[in-house]
Amino acid sequence: MIQENHAGLGIRVLASFLDFLVLSIIVASFTFIIKGSFSLSFANGVAWQSIYTLYLMVVPIVWSGYIIGKRLCNIQVKRMDHGNVTLSNMFMREIVGYYLIGSLTLGISIVVSAGMILFREDKRSIHDLVGGTYVARN
Repeated sequence: MIQENHAGLGIRVLASFLDFLVLSIIVASFTFIIKGSFSLSFANGVAWQSIYTLYLMVVPIVWSGYIIGKRLCNIQVKRMDHGNVTLSNMFMREIVGYYLIGSLTLGISIVVSAGMILFREDKRSIHDLVGGTYVARN
């Protein structure tokens, strides 16, 4: 099913950058309040990756396919039947489609996904295919 409103690579990368920026500021602020010092070293650890993954999985379910960066860029994750995403969609998309496949392919799947978004008419990447989702421009 090809639609005119699928989001391209540029807007998706911008939304991801904005998510990282906003979430980093929030976590760094809490770290500063708790520890009394400012550091971005938390972004290298398992705790950060866990928080970020939970954020990517849970917030779109609660916020109808949006996360902060996607909301700012006016794009949204949707199921292929145009409904709101579910926990199973987001688990398959983020955990299996992005992290598991990305780890097993040593990151090659991320490059392939970028190419898929650039060259496929429906602009769906590997994690979109696995999760049964697409990213729509609103």
